[in-house]
Amino acid sequence: MTNETSLPALQRYRTLGKTWERIFAAMTVAGVLFAIHEIFRIGWVSYHEHVYYYGVVAIFLSVSFLVFPLSSRAPRDRIPWYDVLLFLLTIATSAYLMTNAFRISGEGWAMAPPPAALVVSIVVWGLVLEALRRGGGLVLTVFTAAVSLYPLVAASMPGFLEGAGWSFPAAAAFHVLTRESIIGIPTRTFCELVIGFMVFSSTLQVTGGGTYFTRFASALLGGVRGGPAKVSVVASGLFGSISGSAVANVAADGWITIPTMKKTGYSAEYASAVEACASAGGSIMPPVMGAVAFVMASFLEVSYGAVAMAAAVPAFLYYLGLFVQIDAHAAKQGLAGLPRAELPSLVATIKEGWIYLGSIVALVYLLFELKQEAQAPFVASALLLAGAALRRETRPSAATFYRLVVDAGKVLVEMIAILAGIGLIMGGLSMTGVAISFSSELVNLFGKNAFAMLFLGAIVSYILGMGMTITACYIILAVVLVPALTPLGFDVMAVHLFVLYCGLFSFITPPVALAAYVAAVIGGANFWQTSFQAMRLGFVKYLVPFFFVYNPALILHGDSVLAIVETVAAACLGVFILGSSIEGYLAGLGRLTPVPRTLLLAIGFLFFYPDLRADLIALPALLAVVVAMKMRRRAREALTARPSPG
Repeated sequence: MTNETSLPALQRYRTLGKTWERIFAAMTVAGVLFAIHEIFRIGWVSYHEHVYYYGVVAIFLSVSFLVFPLSSRAPRDRIPWYDVLLFLLTIATSAYLMTNAFRISGEGWAMAPPPAALVVSIVVWGLVLEALRRGGGLVLTVFTAAVSLYPLVAASMPGFLEGAGWSFPAAAAFHVLTRESIIGIPTRTFCELVIGFMVFSSTLQVTGGGTYFTRFASALLGGVRGGPAKVSVVASGLFGSISGSAVANVAADGWITIPTMKKTGYSAEYASAVEACASAGGSIMPPVMGAVAFVMASFLEVSYGAVAMAAAVPAFLYYLGLFVQIDAHAAKQGLAGLPRAELPSLVATIKEGWIYLGSIVALVYLLFELKQEAQAPFVASALLLAGAALRRETRPSAATFYRLVVDAGKVLVEMIAILAGIGLIMGGLSMTGVAISFSSELVNLFGKNAFAMLFLGAIVSYILGMGMTITACYIILAVVLVPALTPLGFDVMAVHLFVLYCGLFSFITPPVALAAYVAAVIGGANFWQTSFQAMRLGFVKYLVPFFFVYNPALILHGDSVLAIVETVAAACLGVFILGSSIEGYLAGLGRLTPVPRTLLLAIGFLFFYPDLRADLIALPALLAVVVAMKMRRRAREALTARPSPG
């Protein structure tokens, strides 16, 4: 990533020497080829499906001990002996599981493991927790370890915390030898879907896609009012959709967008907040949305395309809110766009970037039209590389391919370390049945008070989002909270998206606000001012989850096309009015005085609220306010133009 070394908080990877880096690259290639063999059903080798899952764990989990140091004080320029030992131990234990996959399944080893299998299970359990600590952080690891060990004490816990009791050996065997824990839904989703999309993301970056998106956004919007900030929104939205990581997005794009915004008159805090908000929307922006969307599709047992379609309108509303506020702020402050002479030609930019735009179009076509979700990113990556090879400026060299492999490997290693660890959470909850008890207790506590349940869910999602990855946060709530919400009559997809959105609050909400923190470091801005400004700019993210739960027409789940169109159109108008009133400027009418500003705030909320009756109240009220403002402005102009007496 550009200038990433300037951010100590993001220096997480060890610098590998040539030999170890080549080993790492070879392992990555082996893992990707293994995935291609499985996903495309090539059939060169026949094996039990668990061989594939254990094999992926062997490849990527083992190298996590090479790329992630033991601690901040551990060597970063060499591989200590103990990390080499953990690397080899992971390969050896996973190889044992692979070679015995048929026996594990056919002979019921999960319930009665032989001594060797039991020892391997205990070792793998420990290795997964250590990899999670290095890749996902201490908070998530402590929580995961506690939940994975919970079956040992569940039988003696009080009330709804009581669950089925398990011995330590039985729990170890369950975690490692069944499909319900380490190779549960998170790991299987990684193996079957996520690997390909992370390869596509890395391919796009290595071939210059990130730079191109910024150039395209500059050509499209750089010259308009508030252009640099709007460029940040478009570029970071496009890049964030592919990467799915708010922090990585800020680190990659912020070095370009934030200084450009500051150069044209934006304050450091405002520029940093814009980049943080734009990047934080990547995880909710189709066509990719990050790994969590694929996990959600697996939970719901629907296609990824169905999840992406449901997320499309809320994501559009989020970015619309950003655009409206940025435009209003620029109008109030008199911030012009960049001179046309400094901007690239839009037509020339589109022609130059056909390989990037074409690969994304191909990806979308394969995803939504042909329903080839697992194969789509590999095909799109191949098309992108083939297209890049046709032009000298973008033709990949051997060094480019090598960098692609290393960059993709680092992302994949981090993800499998986290997802395999999260599987332990699901395993612990599955063994005890406590998740069902907890959901039942919530229903008993709140009864049919749906808003109270949703508000509680939002708070819990935010708290979990402060200390965990969004994928971990979502999985925990999908197991514990979602079953308590769905009996209230809410749309199931809407409830799952609700906990995802609420978990994302933490990226721009203090005291954590990690995306805002990274942006503030890049922009030389005050963190607290940046994070509060980001909250203001990202207001849609706080409202839309509640609204689409109450009216799933906002996620395109409606009784009719007409009802969906009406709800979406009203929401767009509501976001426009809300954003304008928050900034105190309405396009076409100018600055807002306190009274119309307050009225428009209420009117915008009514339009945004997904109910036809609210729209019928808001429409005449909006017309009345607009007419009154125009009449007052004309009267003021007439008074100004009247000649003075004498």
